[in-house]
Amino acid sequence: MRILITGGAGFLGARLAREILKRGRLNGQIVSELVIADLFPAPADLLADPRVKGHAGPMLEQGQLFKSGFDGVFHLASAVSGECELDFDLGLRSNVDSSRLLLDSIRASGKVSRLVFASSVAVFGPDAANPMPALVADTTLPTPQTSYGTHKLMIEYMVADYTRKGYIDGRAARLMTVAVRPGKPNGAASSFFSGIIREPLAGTPTLCPVDAHVSHPVSSPGNTVHGLITVFESSREAFGGRMALNLPGLNVKVSDMLAALEKVAGPAVRARVTFQKDERIAAIVDNWAKGCTFERAHALGLRADASYEAIIEQYIEDCKTRPGYPAEALNGLK
Repeated sequence: MRILITGGAGFLGARLAREILKRGRLNGQIVSELVIADLFPAPADLLADPRVKGHAGPMLEQGQLFKSGFDGVFHLASAVSGECELDFDLGLRSNVDSSRLLLDSIRASGKVSRLVFASSVAVFGPDAANPMPALVADTTLPTPQTSYGTHKLMIEYMVADYTRKGYIDGRAARLMTVAVRPGKPNGAASSFFSGIIREPLAGTPTLCPVDAHVSHPVSSPGNTVHGLITVFESSREAFGGRMALNLPGLNVKVSDMLAALEKVAGPAVRARVTFQKDERIAAIVDNWAKGCTFERAHALGLRADASYEAIIEQYIEDCKTRPGYPAEALNGLK
């Protein structure tokens, strides 16, 4: 079985790649080759595996690779929310144009690949004609209020239509905000959801740019990867149609996250987080879903993380055992 992961050198893509290599099989078939395509080279531990082939460069320059024929594709490559708001054309190129190239290249290969697209909870937003409910469901009409969310929704519909035409066996899964991410903050407006946990644990004071009452659905990296693989392995009938589903997450407030941090790591660590509102970030977040429901994912056997304390504990364990986590990540616990 030949598998492609776009965005496979990134945090989530690399974790997905490691999990696939560890399992050795997808949908009962042996994974003989795992191709990682990203703007940057894949981590060294992945490239050291003889099953892995790395391709670095812009997606818009990798059409020939995408035409080479894959049994399965995980499409994770994306410009993030903050980048798309600041540079409209970059977002279109990195998200919409590159996805169109990928889908057309798979179509040209003549091989009907099973494809999982990593969409986002950012497809949901309020609109005067379509007020957003307190909890958005799989069937809630998406009305995104950011360019990033709009791109994700556009690609969801492309994946659905290419599937309808028989060019791919596609399915889209809407990821909740993934936390806790290691390393430095990225350009995503949601980056602070990781930062208010990661930085205090490293011993670094940090600012939360939104109010404590802000609520949002989140998921651990491990649970998110498990969801992506489950969606890939699901039959068309079990997935329930062509349209996207919500991957499970915890609907939590920022205050809940900080309470969990104090419970796991102590009051001194929690005290490293202070509030200073960033109007640009707060305005973006204010248009996001406050919480979600996950009926279709539940039908596949998927569940949210047990608690936010469990998400923090997973991050602490990952810092001790996984590649890609800096050595100083837990200096704040000393």
